[in-house]
Parts: sequence; structure tokens; C-alpha cells
Amino acid sequence: MGRRRKRGIKIDGWINLHKPLGVTSTQAVGKVRRALNAQKVGHGGTLDPLASGVLPIALGEATKTVQFAQDAIKTYIFEVTWGEQRSTDDGEGEIIQKSDERPSKEAIEAILDNYTGDIEQTPPQFSAIKIDGERAYDIARDGDVANIKSREVYIESLTITAHTDGKTTFKCVCGKGTYIRSLARDMGLELGCFGYISKLERTRVGVFELKDAISLDFFQELIDNTTQETQTSAVDEGVVLPLQTVLDDIPVLALKDQEATRLKNGQQLSFIAKSDMERLNAANIDWRHEDGDIALATCNDHPIAMVEVNGAIIRSLRVFNV
Repeated sequence: MGRRRKRGIKIDGWINLHKPLGVTSTQAVGKVRRALNAQKVGHGGTLDPLASGVLPIALGEATKTVQFAQDAIKTYIFEVTWGEQRSTDDGEGEIIQKSDERPSKEAIEAILDNYTGDIEQTPPQFSAIKIDGERAYDIARDGDVANIKSREVYIESLTITAHTDGKTTFKCVCGKGTYIRSLARDMGLELGCFGYISKLERTRVGVFELKDAISLDFFQELIDNTTQETQTSAVDEGVVLPLQTVLDDIPVLALKDQEATRLKNGQQLSFIAKSDMERLNAANIDWRHEDGDIALATCNDHPIAMVEVNGAIIRSLRVFNV
């Protein structure tokens, strides 16, 4: 019996989507997939329904590079409402504690250093963290308390952009795994007044910026008026960005045709000639490091694979079928 043919159009690349409020990341991905009739779709970092902003969406072979979007530095603009703690640490949850205290701007500024650099942070009870195979939010919805361990996250900067007696708006530049809801909760507890996220917008994920993002309405219009021609046009008009978009800071190793063929067939390459070593050096690949280095292998400017370069040995990690 032959292999079952995949449904949909094979599209490889990235979409910089502007996710609106009130839509889950899964719903947004589903709408894009339906609009483009794409075979395979994923995303590079969940946004809660009450959050808006940049949601990078990977199509086809680009799903093999999702890790690089998830690991990228992100920027958030968020508003904290003081005086209440919510069960979800955002406006959706029930009030669990209240206070009449409201922090001054000076009091908030005095603690910001405690929330920059490498810090310990405990994710919210209502989060997708798995506890013994069960999602924390499912445990919380059952009325139980999930035993969530703290973890180290990186916050590059945290600044105040606006302040009133009851609300403060911040800009946060941070690394992978940072929960902005936890940040609001912890600041509120330290200030003795409680706090929760009342607005949250992600304005950047690595190379993806909000000013360049495409609205979900665009894809809804494609669904309403979809034809093979309009789907192809959407791909050709720059809506879909190249697969290597998220690999902008990864060294690029240009291969010869025979080398590319061997790599795609699962074979290792041995760069032992002086000219080969010069190619590695010219590509700024740290092949001498004990753990090796990661690079994007290309042939005639066409992405071939993600590779590990360890000394003279080059082996494929992810081969792109494009």
C-alpha cells in the first residue's frame, strides 16, 4: 500500500502574525492554516487569549526551526493594575486578595533591579507547565494547587513607561520562558499591594516586530474569498517569509553540490583540507569548541540542513526537504 498523500499545499516559511485579543494561539494558527491550505503549521511561542501582538507562525519545513524563535529575545508592553491579586494573575481570574495600598512610581523603580538579569521565577498556577504529565491549568481548574517549581529566567531590561495611582505600564525585554504574569504578581507581593496583568502586548520576537506583523483579518478575508489563485498570491507577495528568517544570527556554511547531497543522504562530512578549514573560519563557525557549533548549511543560497560542526566533522541535525 502506497504512502498516504498529505492534504493541503506544501508551503515552507514563516508568517509574522499580529494575534488579536480574545483568540487563542491555537485558534490563530488554525485560521492561518485554513486560509493558506498549508500542509503543516506550528508557532514560535504561545500568547494567552488576553494578550495580543507578535505570534510567529511556522509553515512546513520551517517548523524544524521553531526552537530558534522560542529561544529568541522578546519584548512586551504590559500594564499592571495594583490592589488586587487574581487567581490567574491576569484580568480573567477571580480576586483572591485585595489591598488599599497603591505604590508610588519611586517605590516601583526601587525594586526593578530585583527583576532584571538572571532571576528565579515561579510560573502561574494557570499555565501550561506539566506536573506529572498534567497541565498546571487543569490542576488549578479542579481547585487544587499545582506544585510548580521555580526556574531561572533572563530579563534584559524592565522599565516604566507610564504610571498613575492605580496602574503602571512597563516595557520588558526578556528571554525564553519568562512569564509576564508572574512578574506582575511578584512585584505586587514585594510592594505589599498585590497586582495583576490588565493589558499585555508582545511587540517583538527575535526578528519579528509588531510594526511588520500581518493582521488575522487578512487571513479571514482569504478564508472568505479563498481560491487556489489567492492562496498562491499570498505566498508570492511576501506574506510568507523565508525558512531561514529566524536563523539570522546563525553562521552559514556554503556547501558544494556533492557535499549537500551527502549531507541530505544522512552522511557526515569531513573538513580536513586547509581550504575546508578556511571555509569554516570565514563563516565564523567555532569548530574548535569542545561542544562544537551549530550552523545553517546552504547550497547555492538554498537551505539544506541545520548542522553541528565539531572539529573536522559535520553532521546534520535537521535536514530541510525544500
